[in-house]
Amino acid sequence: MAVPVVDPSLNSSPVEAEPVVADPPRRPRRRPARADVLAIGAYAVLGVLVCLNYWGDVEHRVSSHLPTDHSWFEWLFAHGAYSVRHLENPLFTARQNAPDGVNMMANTSLLGVTLPLAPLTLLLGPQVMYALYLGAALSATAATSYWVLSRHLVRSRGAAFVGGAFLGFAPGIVHHANGQPNFVSNFLLPLIVARVLRLGEPGRWRRNGIALGLLVAYQIFINEEMLLLTALACLVVVVAWVVQRPRAARERAGAFLAAGGVGGGLALLLTAYPIWFQFNGPQSYRGLQGGVFHNWGEDLMAFVTFARDTVAGDEAVEKTIGLTEQNTWFGWPLVLVALVALVLLVRRSLPARILAVLVVVFSVAAIGPKVRFDGVETTVDGPWAYVPDDLPLVEMMMPTRLSLVVAAAVGVLLALAWEALSGRGRPPVPAQRTGSAPPRFRRWLRPVGYAAIVAALLPLFPRPLPAQQIDPPPHFIMAGGWRPYVPDGRTLVPVPIPSNVHGLPTLRWSALTRQEFPIPGGYFIGPNEAGEGVFGAPNRPTSTLIYATMDANKVPPLTEENRRQALDDLRFWKASVVVLGANPREAVLRDLMTALLGPPQRVDDVWLWDVRDRV
Repeated sequence: MAVPVVDPSLNSSPVEAEPVVADPPRRPRRRPARADVLAIGAYAVLGVLVCLNYWGDVEHRVSSHLPTDHSWFEWLFAHGAYSVRHLENPLFTARQNAPDGVNMMANTSLLGVTLPLAPLTLLLGPQVMYALYLGAALSATAATSYWVLSRHLVRSRGAAFVGGAFLGFAPGIVHHANGQPNFVSNFLLPLIVARVLRLGEPGRWRRNGIALGLLVAYQIFINEEMLLLTALACLVVVVAWVVQRPRAARERAGAFLAAGGVGGGLALLLTAYPIWFQFNGPQSYRGLQGGVFHNWGEDLMAFVTFARDTVAGDEAVEKTIGLTEQNTWFGWPLVLVALVALVLLVRRSLPARILAVLVVVFSVAAIGPKVRFDGVETTVDGPWAYVPDDLPLVEMMMPTRLSLVVAAAVGVLLALAWEALSGRGRPPVPAQRTGSAPPRFRRWLRPVGYAAIVAALLPLFPRPLPAQQIDPPPHFIMAGGWRPYVPDGRTLVPVPIPSNVHGLPTLRWSALTRQEFPIPGGYFIGPNEAGEGVFGAPNRPTSTLIYATMDANKVPPLTEENRRQALDDLRFWKASVVVLGANPREAVLRDLMTALLGPPQRVDDVWLWDVRDRV
């Protein structure tokens, strides 16, 4: 995210150096050194470690924290493969929520990943691709962060390694790896930030603008929300730099604006239709009903608490302040080290001063409409109390996610602090005027500083993500026994019908068969009757009846109206067959569907109602 960039070839210290809005001398390209290879290898090992529990049985395990999101992203990998294989428009699909379909641009579709990886998904399957990509995304984010830090901010590879490791595997990022790979796919963001901070280079405005435009356009197809957070962070960084260096800002304003115009124009040209489709295409929507995420602010105690998925963390934290999201969760040692580093560096380091502004601005912005402390919502208003729920773009944001910028700033700060301790830059305390050796206490400052940083980071070392077993789809589904029953243009209706609450296993029927048959319902965001975004398909009478029966574990009294509605719903869904597989509520669901549709057939390992002649 927001990384103040400097040119390492300048003679000045990295602690004092300007961001690369200055005019850097040309320098030869540098090939990766052994340290670079070792750093990237270490990040790859960490990525495997985080996903280790999945690899124990990759085809039958999902996230135990967010199994629904895990299954959704497996389905997305299958969607990418299906779109490429059948040459269909990837911005929309009717393989879920039939017959209305799903606007993929209006959902977290990860098209920038699932489409280019489609051949691998077809070869390996969506379960393997999910686990493989999740670890790779974490590692790649750390690697690009390391690359930007080592090439533009610090000379010490050790400093870049520490900063890159935190940017890729911060507690908040690892927490999102529980079923949300779009929030760990941040490998383009350091490159975008570095390019933004180079827009002012004289004579390079076309190249810099084109590079930025291509990066931004691609990021739109990975995660628009993280791109928005990065844009806000870059805005704060640029403003903070302008305030502190007004003369240099005036000199480079023309090149900056020209390059920014080229980049923005190119990104808009490349993404104009997909963005139009997102807000105006079929199954698009305007905001989320009721601004449901606006009250998800960061708890003040979260900053000093250890996240669950770290070696020092505990599942008990989720009972108070961490049930929704854990985006900061630095633990008190790292907060203390970060504050000390800022105090020592801020006077002599322009990047440190900019980081201080980022930390303050985004920590406050993440609080939400009410200040929360240790799981209790106080009566004190937060900044989001003054933000309308229906403000465009902002209406779908979670305030707590703004603290991910704070996590990025802390990662860069760690790199700066390590660099200062290494002696590559000016020490964080005044040296003697004679230019002789640093003061006596510098002899112990370096080992104490290193020890403090390591001690603050060790408790945050990630643990393997928790995973749970999940039953495979019925043999009838996986072996293709459904094929004679589902002609083109008709749907297979699984029971329970997939939704955000029920039917997780049946959603996987579609994902693991590579979406060869369309299904009603699903796990997505689509419009309600008022055009507002809601989770899942609007319930029809039969789906509501199925869910109520599951919750009560008892078939309610049925009427002829219920049977008529069932046929109407099956007709709306263009159903050809209704299928019930193994389920904890299998007996009561079989009784319900029998009462609605008549006796089923036992085919292979499922109960089946053939309704082709009835709807």
